[in-house]
Amino acid sequence: MADNLSDTLKKLKITAVDRTDDSLEGCLDCLLQALAQNNMETSEKIQGSGILQLFASLLVPQSSCTAKVANIIAEIAKNEFMRIPCVDAGLISPLVQLLNSKDQEVLLQTGRALGNICYDSQSSKEQFASTNIAEELVKLFKKQIDHDKREMVFEVLAPLAENDAIKLQLVEAGLVECLLEIVQQKVDSDKEEDIAELKTASDLMVLLLLGDESMQKLFEGGKGNVFQRVLSWIPSNNHQLQLAGALAIANFARNDGNCIHMVDNGIVEKLMDLLDRHVEDGNVTVQHAALSALRNLAIPVINKAKMLSAGVTEAVLKFLKSEMPPVQFKLLGTLRMLIDAQAEAAEQLGKNVKLVERLVEWCEAKDHAGVMGESNRLLSALIRHSKSKDVIKTIVQSGGIKHLVTMATSEHVIMQNEALVALALIAALELGTAEKDLESAKLVQILHTLLADERSAPEIKYNSMVLICALMGSESLHKEVQDLAFLDVVSKLRSHENKSVAQQASLTEQRLAVES
Repeated sequence: MADNLSDTLKKLKITAVDRTDDSLEGCLDCLLQALAQNNMETSEKIQGSGILQLFASLLVPQSSCTAKVANIIAEIAKNEFMRIPCVDAGLISPLVQLLNSKDQEVLLQTGRALGNICYDSQSSKEQFASTNIAEELVKLFKKQIDHDKREMVFEVLAPLAENDAIKLQLVEAGLVECLLEIVQQKVDSDKEEDIAELKTASDLMVLLLLGDESMQKLFEGGKGNVFQRVLSWIPSNNHQLQLAGALAIANFARNDGNCIHMVDNGIVEKLMDLLDRHVEDGNVTVQHAALSALRNLAIPVINKAKMLSAGVTEAVLKFLKSEMPPVQFKLLGTLRMLIDAQAEAAEQLGKNVKLVERLVEWCEAKDHAGVMGESNRLLSALIRHSKSKDVIKTIVQSGGIKHLVTMATSEHVIMQNEALVALALIAALELGTAEKDLESAKLVQILHTLLADERSAPEIKYNSMVLICALMGSESLHKEVQDLAFLDVVSKLRSHENKSVAQQASLTEQRLAVES
């Protein structure tokens, strides 16, 4: 087999130059046979022979061998190590030109070749962006009536559409209108292939919205036909369209202007209605997508009060019993965004015992780091934004203090900081209530470690010292501070390069000296 393959490759080099179609066809058949028997080994031999560069000259529309050459390229490009060599051999441009062919077999093999070359390969996608492939593919797509042929074009489009430059080119070439038409045609069908095509079309639509430029072009100030059509998917009875509609809204909600426009035009009510339909035994992917959209919409400050008064917290809290980590994660993120700088809402939620108990439970979800992190952050946010004694009492009674203390040791500075600020408020407002929990969680030892550690960020050192001063009001915690010789650590920080840290070190040192 190996000898035959070597002979075939040598012969192919000669016949490719002479263009004797009969001998050429025989060589190509041998290669296809070898690839069918051992694709990887044959591909390596093809690469080593230097014949890839010759394939570019064989990809001509009028040749009877073109489909076979494209088939060989499609086969070798199944191997990841062959994709860059295919690009370097200049095969993209001639393959793109073949998309205009009237020959169905040529089209099929060309589509396979392009799809395989750009599968999971970022360099090659950038090469595609500099060709007119987007325009040619959309033209080709519009011509296809046959399901299998459309599926083939979809297979090329999906990996290409991961590149932002190509996303925009596909939008400008009119792909979105084609996709919307397919959705309209297939939405009421229960045929398996129509359901599959509806999913592919709506998924691709969502993918196009992941690019900032393509998304903004389709949003058109919220007045665009595409945006309006996507809105109509949300109240649909088709789960795939509900999912795509919610994901599309989440993608449109990636800048403040879009978010403000959508909230002012009633999108929140549509998403809440959708969530309502999925509370009992609902579709988890739809729940996750709708919550993602609400979370993004809640980011602009101006939207928070509007969404709170529309009843978003009540709608979201219905999913508190969910056992699905992706839903839990988005639910927590949505609530955290909504209460940011909203004291009344933070207080109302912070006094909700069921919520706080669930947060404390999720703070121990070690298998789901995202849920655990978001639960800690929401606990801290409830205290920081409400500054309420009642909220602190609820969190103490539910066993949340130890989690906030652990959060102060997080590897993420933002989370450490949020924890320290919340703990300082606890110490200032309800030290007596929290005293025992702070003691058993070894807060004082942790603060000593944070201050002594040279790697601690300036804001962590600053807030740790503020917290130390606040803890002095407790006899037992005060004693711990004295026993750990904090004065030594703090006095070193007076010469810290950060002025705020240095000033706070002086104040803390004075406080420690007076109280000793």
